Amino acid sequence: MNLAERVQALTPSTTLAITSKAKALKEAGHDVIGLGAGEPDFNTPEYILNAAKKAMDEGKTKYTPAGGLPQLKEAIIAKFQRDNQLEYSQNEIIVTTGAKHALYTLFQVLLNKGDEVIVPIPYWVSYPEQIKLSEGTPVYVKAEEKNQFKLTPKQLEDSITPSTKAVVLNSPSNPTGVLYSKEELEALGEIALKHDLWIVSDEIYEKLIYGSGQHISIASISPALKEKTIIINGVSKSHSMTGWRIGYAAGNETVIKAMSNLVSHATSNPTSIAQYAAIAAYEHSEEEINNMKKAFEERLNKLYNWIVEIPNITCVKPDGAFYLFPNVKEVVKASPFNTTDEWVAQLLEEEKVAIVPGSGFGSEDNVRLSYATSLEQLEEAAKRIKRFVEKYS
Repeated sequence: MNLAERVQALTPSTTLAITSKAKALKEAGHDVIGLGAGEPDFNTPEYILNAAKKAMDEGKTKYTPAGGLPQLKEAIIAKFQRDNQLEYSQNEIIVTTGAKHALYTLFQVLLNKGDEVIVPIPYWVSYPEQIKLSEGTPVYVKAEEKNQFKLTPKQLEDSITPSTKAVVLNSPSNPTGVLYSKEELEALGEIALKHDLWIVSDEIYEKLIYGSGQHISIASISPALKEKTIIINGVSKSHSMTGWRIGYAAGNETVIKAMSNLVSHATSNPTSIAQYAAIAAYEHSEEEINNMKKAFEERLNKLYNWIVEIPNITCVKPDGAFYLFPNVKEVVKASPFNTTDEWVAQLLEEEKVAIVPGSGFGSEDNVRLSYATSLEQLEEAAKRIKRFVEKYS
């Protein structure tokens, strides 16, 4: 079949491939521990469920404006004021069918054929594919492990060409969990402004930060940066609402209007019931969020210690999200396997532990482990990984 070139060029998701294989093994009766999940393992808080039920009972099941309910936009505006000291109007916000859809729509309206977007490595798997689908060109810049996987001002400056249109920043990051400081964002922002670049700031993990770390939105640093930044966020990770598919973008009114025009022909609107649930999410106290965050922080600290105790594995300790991104280069080198992908596949086959190879994130020496599962499962997974490493060392 002669499919469109734009889809033939897509790279399959390594995360989904591992998840699919793990599911098949589990269904066959194997004791599989899945550390590939990109979602919290907690249920959506009850007050959100009740808001959705109430919306259904009241018949709020019809079309909404393409860019989202005005009431939800107001809740998002209040959230930005409260959490980020940012002021937006309704015309500067669009509600989308998940944060991923916000990113996709943004790239569609921002990029022309050949426009370049700087994408730091490691990256979230969908950034390059979405850029390519928009006929843009992802320009990869390897953020070094010795620099906590963060893009440096010099790297950004050196990567800019006359075709550069935007740079993607993700803080806290998927897959590394690292967090940019205000000073680091100021330095990057200065270069972006100098070259008139758009900043795509993916802040979906902002509520999941541990220790003394603090989330800073680059848009809050100066009015000039706010004008050139499009913030991407949503309720998926913060409120354990991945399946509800509510995300949003905030930024320049002209860009947001173009996004709204596009989605009016693509999805009509995000699900009405999910929008009312998201309103409740932002109007309620954050007690449930904080409880989830405490659980994640405990898991992080324990799993991190278990993993770095394994010989020849090193790991940058994350500041947020719910992933570890250890370096297994030396482990793989000492094994009979040619690549990290092969090593990960055999780990699943032998020890029934599903993790994601770093190749899907542009970093072939690393693997991603999600700690969105119980401490008992994490401890057992660490034991199995250690046993596997020792067997082939």
